[in-house]
Amino acid sequence: MIRSLFTAATGMEAQKINIDVIANNLANVNTVGFKRGRADFQELLYQNIKTPGTASAEGAQVPTGIQVGLGVKPIAVQKIFEQGDFVHTGNQLDLVIEGEGFFQISLPDGSVAYSRSGAFKLDNEGRIVNSDGYPIEPALTVPANTLSINVSSDGRISVIQAGTVTPVEIGQIELARFVNPGGLKAIGKNLFIATEASGEVTTGNPATEGLGTLNQGFIELSNVNVVQEMVNMIISQRAYEINSKAVQASDEMLQTANNLKR
Repeated sequence: MIRSLFTAATGMEAQKINIDVIANNLANVNTVGFKRGRADFQELLYQNIKTPGTASAEGAQVPTGIQVGLGVKPIAVQKIFEQGDFVHTGNQLDLVIEGEGFFQISLPDGSVAYSRSGAFKLDNEGRIVNSDGYPIEPALTVPANTLSINVSSDGRISVIQAGTVTPVEIGQIELARFVNPGGLKAIGKNLFIATEASGEVTTGNPATEGLGTLNQGFIELSNVNVVQEMVNMIISQRAYEINSKAVQASDEMLQTANNLKR
Protein backbone atom coordinates (compact mmCIF):
# COMPACT_ATOMS: atom_id res chain seq x y z
CA MET A 1 0.00 0.00 0.00
CA ILE A 2 2.82 2.38 0.90
CA ARG A 3 4.50 1.43 -2.40
CA SER A 4 1.62 2.92 -4.39
CA LEU A 5 1.98 6.23 -2.56
CA PHE A 6 5.59 6.61 -3.65
CA THR A 7 4.85 5.35 -7.17
CA ALA A 8 2.07 7.88 -7.72
CA ALA A 9 4.29 10.62 -6.28
CA THR A 10 6.91 9.95 -8.98
CA GLY A 11 4.17 10.41 -11.58
CA MET A 12 3.23 13.78 -10.10
CA GLU A 13 6.86 14.92 -10.07
CA ALA A 14 7.31 13.81 -13.69
CA GLN A 15 4.24 15.70 -14.86
CA LYS A 16 5.43 18.81 -13.02
CA ILE A 17 8.61 18.70 -15.13
CA ASN A 18 6.49 18.18 -18.23
CA ILE A 19 4.40 21.26 -17.46
CA ASP A 20 7.61 23.27 -16.92
CA VAL A 21 8.81 22.30 -20.41
CA ILE A 22 5.45 23.10 -22.00
CA ALA A 23 5.30 26.47 -20.21
CA ASN A 24 8.76 27.37 -21.54
CA ASN A 25 7.66 26.43 -25.07
CA LEU A 26 4.58 28.63 -24.84
CA ALA A 27 6.55 31.51 -23.31
CA ASN A 28 8.86 31.47 -26.35
CA VAL A 29 6.19 31.16 -29.01
CA ASN A 30 7.34 34.50 -30.52
CA THR A 31 11.08 34.05 -29.96
CA VAL A 32 12.98 34.14 -33.25
CA GLY A 33 14.78 30.86 -33.96
CA PHE A 34 13.50 29.15 -30.78
CA LYS A 35 13.34 25.36 -30.83
CA ARG A 36 10.71 23.68 -28.69
CA GLY A 37 11.60 21.17 -26.02
CA ARG A 38 10.06 17.79 -25.31
CA ALA A 39 10.25 15.96 -21.99
CA ASP A 40 11.06 12.25 -22.25
CA PHE A 41 10.34 9.81 -19.43
CA GLN A 42 11.58 6.40 -18.36
CA GLU A 43 10.04 3.78 -16.10
CA LEU A 44 11.80 3.04 -12.81
CA LEU A 45 12.90 -0.33 -11.47
CA TYR A 46 10.49 -3.23 -11.07
CA GLN A 47 10.06 -5.21 -7.89
CA ASN A 48 10.11 -8.88 -8.87
CA ILE A 49 7.78 -10.66 -6.48
CA LYS A 50 7.76 -13.73 -8.73
CA THR A 51 10.25 -13.93 -11.60
CA PRO A 52 8.93 -15.13 -15.00
CA GLY A 53 10.15 -18.62 -15.80
CA THR A 54 10.37 -19.72 -12.18
CA ALA A 55 9.75 -23.43 -11.77
CA SER A 56 6.36 -24.34 -10.35
CA ALA A 57 4.81 -27.67 -9.39
CA GLU A 58 5.56 -30.78 -11.45
CA GLY A 59 8.32 -29.11 -13.47
CA ALA A 60 6.12 -26.45 -15.07
CA GLN A 61 7.24 -22.84 -15.38
CA VAL A 62 5.55 -19.61 -14.33
CA PRO A 63 4.69 -17.94 -17.66
CA THR A 64 4.57 -14.29 -16.59
CA GLY A 65 5.47 -13.84 -12.94
CA ILE A 66 4.67 -10.83 -10.78
CA GLN A 67 6.57 -7.62 -11.51
CA VAL A 68 5.39 -4.41 -9.87
CA GLY A 69 6.62 -1.10 -11.30
CA LEU A 70 7.92 1.60 -8.99
CA GLY A 71 7.07 4.66 -11.03
CA VAL A 72 8.59 7.01 -13.59
CA LYS A 73 11.38 9.56 -13.88
CA PRO A 74 12.27 12.32 -16.35
CA ILE A 75 15.18 11.11 -18.46
CA ALA A 76 15.70 13.95 -20.96
CA VAL A 77 14.40 17.25 -22.25
CA GLN A 78 15.15 17.13 -25.94
CA LYS A 79 15.29 20.10 -28.28
CA ILE A 80 13.33 19.48 -31.46
CA PHE A 81 15.24 21.18 -34.29
CA GLU A 82 12.34 21.14 -36.72
CA GLN A 83 12.43 24.23 -38.92
CA GLY A 84 10.10 27.06 -37.97
CA ASP A 85 8.02 29.16 -40.33
CA PHE A 86 9.66 31.94 -42.35
CA VAL A 87 8.38 35.51 -42.26
CA HIS A 88 9.39 38.20 -44.74
CA THR A 89 10.63 41.36 -43.05
CA GLY A 90 12.45 43.20 -45.82
CA ASN A 91 15.27 44.00 -43.40
CA GLN A 92 18.55 43.48 -45.24
CA LEU A 93 20.26 42.12 -42.12
CA ASP A 94 17.57 39.53 -41.34
CA LEU A 95 18.70 36.09 -42.49
CA VAL A 96 17.25 32.59 -42.33
CA ILE A 97 18.87 29.22 -42.89
CA GLU A 98 16.79 27.05 -45.18
CA GLY A 99 17.94 23.59 -44.20
CA GLU A 100 20.53 22.44 -41.70
CA GLY A 101 23.09 24.63 -39.96
CA PHE A 102 23.68 27.25 -37.32
CA PHE A 103 25.07 30.77 -37.37
CA GLN A 104 28.34 31.07 -35.45
CA ILE A 105 28.43 33.75 -32.75
CA SER A 106 31.61 34.91 -31.01
CA LEU A 107 31.15 35.24 -27.24
CA PRO A 108 33.01 37.78 -25.06
CA ASP A 109 35.23 35.03 -23.59
CA GLY A 110 36.47 34.10 -27.07
CA SER A 111 34.44 30.90 -27.39
CA VAL A 112 31.92 30.27 -30.16
CA ALA A 113 28.19 29.71 -29.69
CA TYR A 114 25.63 28.66 -32.27
CA SER A 115 22.21 30.05 -33.12
CA ARG A 116 19.33 29.70 -35.54
CA SER A 117 18.29 33.30 -34.95
CA GLY A 118 19.34 35.46 -37.88
CA ALA A 119 18.02 38.81 -36.64
CA PHE A 120 21.33 40.61 -37.07
CA LYS A 121 22.22 44.28 -36.67
CA LEU A 122 25.18 46.64 -37.02
CA ASP A 123 27.09 47.95 -34.00
CA ASN A 124 28.87 51.33 -33.76
CA GLU A 125 31.92 49.87 -35.52
CA GLY A 126 29.92 48.51 -38.44
CA ARG A 127 30.27 44.87 -37.34
CA ILE A 128 27.40 42.46 -37.96
CA VAL A 129 26.21 41.40 -34.49
CA ASN A 130 23.25 39.70 -32.83
CA SER A 131 20.80 41.49 -30.52
CA ASP A 132 23.22 41.23 -27.57
CA GLY A 133 26.06 42.81 -29.55
CA TYR A 134 27.98 39.55 -30.06
CA PRO A 135 29.65 39.52 -33.50
CA ILE A 136 29.09 36.86 -36.08
CA GLU A 137 31.99 34.45 -36.64
CA PRO A 138 34.03 34.98 -38.79
CA ALA A 139 33.79 38.70 -38.07
CA LEU A 140 32.28 40.86 -40.81
CA THR A 141 32.44 44.66 -40.92
CA VAL A 142 30.29 46.79 -43.19
CA PRO A 143 31.96 50.02 -44.48
CA ALA A 144 30.58 53.26 -43.09
CA ASN A 145 29.52 54.66 -46.49
CA THR A 146 27.44 51.59 -47.41
CA LEU A 147 24.10 52.23 -49.08
CA SER A 148 22.85 48.63 -49.38
CA ILE A 149 23.86 45.14 -48.35
CA ASN A 150 23.28 41.97 -50.32
CA VAL A 151 23.66 38.43 -48.99
CA SER A 152 23.69 35.62 -51.54
CA SER A 153 22.26 32.17 -50.92
CA ASP A 154 25.78 30.79 -50.47
CA GLY A 155 26.66 33.40 -47.83
CA ARG A 156 28.72 35.92 -49.84
CA ILE A 157 28.16 39.49 -48.61
CA SER A 158 28.53 42.40 -50.98
CA VAL A 159 27.77 46.07 -50.50
CA ILE A 160 27.14 49.10 -52.65
CA GLN A 161 28.95 52.17 -51.33
CA ALA A 162 28.17 55.82 -51.86
CA GLY A 163 29.42 57.13 -55.18
CA THR A 164 29.52 53.75 -56.93
CA VAL A 165 27.11 51.28 -58.49
CA THR A 166 29.47 48.30 -58.49
CA PRO A 167 28.97 45.82 -55.62
CA VAL A 168 32.02 45.10 -53.51
CA GLU A 169 32.33 41.75 -51.74
CA ILE A 170 33.32 42.20 -48.08
CA GLY A 171 33.18 38.70 -46.67
CA GLN A 172 31.65 35.26 -46.38
CA ILE A 173 29.17 33.90 -43.82
CA GLU A 174 30.03 30.39 -42.62
CA LEU A 175 27.58 27.98 -41.05
CA ALA A 176 28.11 25.11 -38.62
CA ARG A 177 26.44 21.73 -38.25
CA PHE A 178 26.60 18.84 -35.79
CA VAL A 179 26.06 15.10 -35.97
CA ASN A 180 23.71 15.35 -32.97
CA PRO A 181 22.26 18.85 -32.60
CA GLY A 182 20.07 17.53 -29.78
CA GLY A 183 23.28 17.25 -27.72
CA LEU A 184 23.92 21.00 -27.85
CA LYS A 185 23.65 22.85 -24.54
CA ALA A 186 21.21 25.77 -24.50
CA ILE A 187 22.61 28.77 -22.63
CA GLY A 188 19.79 31.23 -23.28
CA LYS A 189 19.83 34.28 -25.55
CA ASN A 190 18.97 32.00 -28.52
CA LEU A 191 22.44 30.44 -28.20
CA PHE A 192 23.80 26.91 -27.94
CA ILE A 193 27.29 25.65 -27.16
CA ALA A 194 28.87 22.40 -28.27
CA THR A 195 29.24 19.43 -25.93
CA GLU A 196 30.74 15.98 -26.26
CA ALA A 197 27.25 14.65 -26.97
CA SER A 198 26.75 16.99 -29.94
CA GLY A 199 29.89 15.72 -31.66
CA GLU A 200 32.53 17.68 -33.51
CA VAL A 201 31.45 20.83 -35.28
CA THR A 202 31.65 20.95 -39.07
CA THR A 203 31.83 24.38 -40.65
CA GLY A 204 31.49 25.47 -44.24
CA ASN A 205 29.85 27.84 -46.65
CA PRO A 206 26.07 27.67 -47.06
CA ALA A 207 24.84 25.21 -49.70
CA THR A 208 27.92 22.99 -49.22
CA GLU A 209 28.61 19.88 -47.14
CA GLY A 210 24.94 19.35 -46.32
CA LEU A 211 24.48 22.89 -45.00
CA GLY A 212 21.38 24.91 -45.83
CA THR A 213 21.15 28.03 -47.93
CA LEU A 214 20.65 31.61 -46.74
CA ASN A 215 17.68 33.82 -47.52
CA GLN A 216 17.96 37.57 -46.95
CA GLY A 217 15.08 39.64 -45.61
CA PHE A 218 13.45 36.77 -43.70
CA ILE A 219 13.46 35.53 -40.10
CA GLU A 220 12.73 32.05 -38.77
CA LEU A 221 9.95 31.99 -36.19
CA SER A 222 9.73 29.66 -33.20
CA ASN A 223 8.74 26.11 -34.14
CA VAL A 224 6.29 25.93 -31.21
CA ASN A 225 2.82 24.75 -32.25
CA VAL A 226 0.47 26.46 -29.79
CA VAL A 227 -2.41 24.02 -30.36
CA GLN A 228 -0.15 21.01 -29.86
CA GLU A 229 1.32 22.51 -26.68
CA MET A 230 -2.16 23.24 -25.31
CA VAL A 231 -3.18 19.63 -25.93
CA ASN A 232 0.01 18.42 -24.27
CA MET A 233 -0.71 20.68 -21.30
CA ILE A 234 -4.21 19.24 -20.90
CA ILE A 235 -2.83 15.69 -21.07
CA SER A 236 -0.13 16.51 -18.53
CA GLN A 237 -2.61 18.22 -16.21
CA ARG A 238 -4.94 15.20 -16.31
CA ALA A 239 -2.03 12.83 -15.73
CA TYR A 240 -1.00 14.88 -12.68
CA GLU A 241 -4.59 14.81 -11.45
CA ILE A 242 -5.00 11.04 -11.87
CA ASN A 243 -1.72 10.42 -10.03
CA SER A 244 -2.98 12.58 -7.17
CA LYS A 245 -6.14 10.43 -7.17
CA ALA A 246 -3.93 7.34 -6.80
CA VAL A 247 -2.29 8.95 -3.77
CA GLN A 248 -5.72 9.73 -2.34
CA ALA A 249 -6.99 6.18 -3.00
CA SER A 250 -3.92 4.67 -1.35
CA ASP A 251 -4.40 6.93 1.66
CA GLU A 252 -8.06 5.94 1.97
CA MET A 253 -7.16 2.24 1.80
CA LEU A 254 -4.54 2.72 4.48
CA GLN A 255 -7.12 4.55 6.58
CA THR A 256 -9.56 1.66 6.19
CA ALA A 257 -6.91 -0.85 7.26
CA ASN A 258 -5.96 1.36 10.19
CA ASN A 259 -9.57 1.51 11.38
CA LEU A 260 -10.08 -2.26 11.47
CA LYS A 261 -11.21 -3.54 14.83
CA ARG A 262 -11.56 -7.03 16.26
